[in-house]
Amino acid sequence: MLNEKMIEMGENSSVIRELFEYGNKRKAEIGEDKVLDFSLGNPNVPCPERVTRSFYYLLEEVETPQLHGYTSAPGDIQVRKTISDYINERYEIGCEPSDFYMTAGAAASLAIALRSVCSEGSNVIVFTPYFPEYKVFSENAGAAVVEVPVRTEDFQPDFDKLAEALGPDTAAVIVNSPNNPTGAVLTEESMKALADILGEAQQRFGTEIFLISDEPYRELVYDGVKPALPVDYYDNTIVCYSWSKSLSMPGDRIGYIMVSPRAERRKKVFSAICGSGRSLGYVCAPALAQYVVAMNQGITSNLEEYAKNRQLIYEIVTDCGFEAVRPDGAFYLFVKSPSGDGKEFSERAKKYELLLVPSDSFGIEGYVRISYCVDQKQIERSAEAFRGLAADYGLI
Repeated sequence: MLNEKMIEMGENSSVIRELFEYGNKRKAEIGEDKVLDFSLGNPNVPCPERVTRSFYYLLEEVETPQLHGYTSAPGDIQVRKTISDYINERYEIGCEPSDFYMTAGAAASLAIALRSVCSEGSNVIVFTPYFPEYKVFSENAGAAVVEVPVRTEDFQPDFDKLAEALGPDTAAVIVNSPNNPTGAVLTEESMKALADILGEAQQRFGTEIFLISDEPYRELVYDGVKPALPVDYYDNTIVCYSWSKSLSMPGDRIGYIMVSPRAERRKKVFSAICGSGRSLGYVCAPALAQYVVAMNQGITSNLEEYAKNRQLIYEIVTDCGFEAVRPDGAFYLFVKSPSGDGKEFSERAKKYELLLVPSDSFGIEGYVRISYCVDQKQIERSAEAFRGLAADYGLI
């Protein structure tokens, strides 16, 4: 018997993917340069040449059985040692190779981490707006998602609402900084408040509450902003990381889970992650990609290109009279709908061949997300379309 829930999920793709496919159809009909597709968070900045050369080197110089064979289920131990050494050098947190579990990207990291700490009937708290797959991964782990709003003036968490949402069934709280879809970065003040509230809740309920930090945009910050690292503030933290954005290699599917070395039951947590990875079939992340990232610790793509794109799209949109959140990180611009309806805004934008993702799928109404990880020429071409859209709303 087929799983009806999985059929439903398979037949109803995400709004982001639907918009992306709509864009592909329009490009075939009217020409690729006529469609202004800001739907998908697919890095346009090239993967660093050094990283590409690493693939060539490994393929030419390393014996095939090692290169294409299985690694240990959590990942190659030397790879994990290299990553651990780099993390300690940069962040001084005292981690060890045995704290790391290599994964096929951050999606696998999140699915494993949530299955590790959740059980049937537990809750996972997310801050709206949030990446929609958090709900999918949480429910697959047997947990219900509890949405907690952020303050819309700065997109920091509403801590009064968080305190109300916490309970004895709370298994985890997910944070994503820099954030998809807003580009907001958690401040040090917010991290301290979050850690204090979670610590107090653990004592009050006599339970473990894990902070799952989704960090694929860790390096993508602007104007000297430094994201507050959860592991510095809260002991029961699990980090989910991916090189998809920092090295522009999302299709190579490589990331890791790191258990905080300060976690109260550090070794048990890691054992749960190993068990979860096994139960989901997420063992032995792509070996070639493991070796490549180990050779390129501390390397990033040319992130300055995103900074230029951010400034350009922000100026275009706000000059047209639209209200937008100025992002401190990631590569997304969150724009308020003049009508108060994100879906309506997204549909009206299609008249000008602008593909903007409505915020409803992120758990909040009234906005659209613009992914500016696109060619700068596309952003420049979009100026006329945004002016037309603004005129449609009577903004100019």
